[in-house]
Amino acid sequence: MVQSTDQNFKIVEAVGLTKVFRDFWMRTKATAVDNVDFNIHAHEVFGLLGPNGSGKSTIIKMILGLLHKSRGRLLVFGKDPGDVYVKRRIGFLPEESYLYRFLNPRETLEYYGKLFGLERRTRQRRAEELLDMVGLTQVAHRPIGEFSKGMTRRIGLAQALINDPDFLILDEPTSGLDPIGTRQVKELILDLGRRGKTILLSSHLLADVEDVCDRMVVLYGGKIRAEGTADSLLRDSEHTVIRTSRLKPETITAIEQLVRNNEGQELESVESPRQRLEQLFLDIVDRARTERVATSGALHGGTTAKFLQGELSEGEELIDSLMNEQDAAAPRAEETDHASDVQQQEVEARDEMLSELVKDSENQHAPRAVSAEEDGGTSNEVDQSIIESLTEGDGSDSSEARDERAL
Repeated sequence: MVQSTDQNFKIVEAVGLTKVFRDFWMRTKATAVDNVDFNIHAHEVFGLLGPNGSGKSTIIKMILGLLHKSRGRLLVFGKDPGDVYVKRRIGFLPEESYLYRFLNPRETLEYYGKLFGLERRTRQRRAEELLDMVGLTQVAHRPIGEFSKGMTRRIGLAQALINDPDFLILDEPTSGLDPIGTRQVKELILDLGRRGKTILLSSHLLADVEDVCDRMVVLYGGKIRAEGTADSLLRDSEHTVIRTSRLKPETITAIEQLVRNNEGQELESVESPRQRLEQLFLDIVDRARTERVATSGALHGGTTAKFLQGELSEGEELIDSLMNEQDAAAPRAEETDHASDVQQQEVEARDEMLSELVKDSENQHAPRAVSAEEDGGTSNEVDQSIIESLTEGDGSDSSEARDERAL
């Protein structure tokens, strides 16, 4: 469902958006979202930040049409969030993955593909590509009820992409994932953003949002406390960092003296950089893979699924259309053959009954041809009328034909 959308087009437009939860007596219990204004533009990765209970999930549910706003204006693709057209263009990964325990990953993706009306071959192709992308190909035969939380999140991410959405909403996408899965999800978000997808990322893990988002808002108590790009919000104007390869002690002393003379201040600290724990973990896992250590869990996923990388070529579209037409025509051909067989059987039965009647008529009246004439030919004419009515078809003779036979 790849569509060209103007980058200035507002995928989501919220003005004075408010959601108040009330009790049975219509008394205010909580104001989850309080007069919020924000826009999400096409082709950008937008971050929704805040601690638990700040209103992130409530905003997402209103965008999806699962909750009605109390006040304000909210448009998605320029339409009301409850519009079915809007829902077809959205992919959603909820905070908790609610999937059928007794279906395996391939069956799960087939099921969600059917909900979006995808053709059988399209569903199968996308399911295989997505399973490879999230690293679940080798466990595609196992029921989801046997999966760990991280593996369930992986299949949840795959089902959010099965319809090739224009607008992808991810609510805590890295929750429960190991560092490998977390890194992979970040890379996928960046790749989809480069390919023109619009993504809303909701998380309280600041590092996730910092690494991938173009623009973000920070919520607290249902209100927006800060908004802007990652660079504008994270820039530290109070310090200067100079990064070089390792220096000799005498060089550091000379730099300290230079800063003291020119700036009138001392260096706050001089230290060797630390490696990030995430990078250390990934290095260890890469070494284990190099040694071909076996694992029964999820593998590192492959590249982004082909159908998410852009529109199909004309040749691929033609092949898909021909294959889909062939699949659709097969049942119709079987139905036609069956109908022809039934019709042929009816004709044969009718001919057989007609021949039996003719034989009976000949046996009864051939020896008494003279007496029949003496009798006025009544019996022979009656039998002949029966035979003629059968040969004429379904009894739809005109009244004129019946009158002629009577005469």
